[in-house]
Amino acid sequence: EVQLGESGGGSAQAGGSLKLTCTTSGFTSQAPVVGWFRQAQGQGCELISTITSSGVTNYPDYPESIKGRFTIPQDNAKTAVYLQMSNLKPEDTALYYCAAAVKGMSYCAHKFCRCIDYNMDYWGKGTYVTVSS
Repeated sequence: EVQLGESGGGSAQAGGSLKLTCTTSGFTSQAPVVGWFRQAQGQGCELISTITSSGVTNYPDYPESIKGRFTIPQDNAKTAVYLQMSNLKPEDTALYYCAAAVKGMSYCAHKFCRCIDYNMDYWGKGTYVTVSS
């Protein structure tokens, strides 16, 4: 059974850092592409970054809003993917999800994308990040 879960969310001051963890298990036949997404209240679902099992990310196609501040390391065992967030801003406040795709994913570029528009196969429950000024 595939399992996917996020941890590490919480509160931070503007300028601070947080590291989110996405743990994955149960992928036996095909290694997934793992993506980090976020959705702020009243906003669309935004793709932050993706990483393949071989460590290839979608950089430099990260959103402009997070470039230079967020990175997506991966552990050597390929069972966890991280979202290292630095220099946090209040506008980073959102529900952060990790998701996995084994059959390919779609991309959505407009402002009010829904999370289902990305056609990921598995989603975590999300973890809240709140950044205060």
